[in-house]
Amino acid sequence: MKPLQVGLLGMGTVGMGTWKVLRRNEEEIARRAGRPIRITWIAERALDVAREATRGVTDVNLTNDAEVVLAHPDIDIVVELIGGIEPAKTFVLKAIANGKHVVTANKALLARHGTEIFAAAHAKGVMVAFEGAVAGGIPIVKALREGLTANRLEWIAGIINGTSNFILSEMRARGAPFAEVLKEAQARGYAEADPTFDIEGIDAAHKLTIMASIAFGVPMQFEKCYTEGISKLTREDIRYAEELGYRIKLLGITRRTPAGIELRVHPTLIPARRLIANVEGVMNAVLVKGDAVGATLYYGAGAGAEPTASAVIADLVDVTRMHTADPEHRVPHLAFQPDQLSDTPFLPMAEVETSYYLRMRVDDKPGVLADITRILADRDISIDAMIQKEPSEGEAQTDIILLTHRTREKNVVAALGAIESLPTVAGPVIRIRLEELN
Repeated sequence: MKPLQVGLLGMGTVGMGTWKVLRRNEEEIARRAGRPIRITWIAERALDVAREATRGVTDVNLTNDAEVVLAHPDIDIVVELIGGIEPAKTFVLKAIANGKHVVTANKALLARHGTEIFAAAHAKGVMVAFEGAVAGGIPIVKALREGLTANRLEWIAGIINGTSNFILSEMRARGAPFAEVLKEAQARGYAEADPTFDIEGIDAAHKLTIMASIAFGVPMQFEKCYTEGISKLTREDIRYAEELGYRIKLLGITRRTPAGIELRVHPTLIPARRLIANVEGVMNAVLVKGDAVGATLYYGAGAGAEPTASAVIADLVDVTRMHTADPEHRVPHLAFQPDQLSDTPFLPMAEVETSYYLRMRVDDKPGVLADITRILADRDISIDAMIQKEPSEGEAQTDIILLTHRTREKNVVAALGAIESLPTVAGPVIRIRLEELN
């Protein structure tokens, strides 16, 4: 059977991995797809990189002009692996307008412009596949869209950024400060020279936005995601969390509630006995709760050339299988039929309910704890656990660590404002959210 022809945009880390895995496993992939899948065009600005990677291969064409690939009549599928918003958005929309299916691993593009891109693809009758955009080699998109389709999904909680997970794992294991471990992550190639997207939760928020849309059948709304990173976490808080039986992870959490959908990324205390709390290093894990199946956990490499290439090529196989299918009978981009997407509101962070870890530096004198607990009680915040440290010799201040029961974020914000105004409390109160995930 005639091969399906692929145009690859970008020969970076994932592009190179896709080229190598597809060539290496070409026969196996063809047996699964029902026909061969061949990359016949590669667009890459650094042509010498593409030439070196394809040395000795005669059936592939190279160009530094993506427009050549987008317009080529023989190309069936365009694989966009250049990343970023522009020119990726323009290229994807042109490919769709030219009647070509698209495979992309671009989470930022989809989180911000996915609604527009999917609408264009639906109108043109082509597919946009994006397994590689979320959690690298973990097939979480397929699980949410297809494997769990019988369920009313209730919540998702994921470790979906390997860089931040490596940093937190090393801070816990070695007691090292954040800045030191960040430098190590950069030296190992886990973190970029500018690590902002990873350590401030933006990368995780892109991925969470995509998963929430698939889970709950709502349009992509990245701007509704509350985002807080790990750059202000201290080894003291990681140590105190451990004493209380918890570990701190940067979690992406989305939950369906009667009042709306929660969409939030932030450091989170998780009970150490939970499997997801024991995911270490650069690995990713996603916990999904469905009403019928219960909790299911998906674990694996969340980034890297070949793990992400695995997801990209799985999308190529899916598109190949469905290439000739009636567009109305394909799996919808966001799991739900396009005319069945919901306008369910997203909850503002102030209205989210969760538990909290609170650490405060206070004067070591009678009545301080009573003042603090009174402020919390006045705002309907009850205490679940407490540690009060003995002051070091010669010091007049000590740490109090509180764990609260579930309460509303705005109540905690108000309480912390009142506590910080007490003359016996030094500096800001450290607040980290807590989820039992049970």
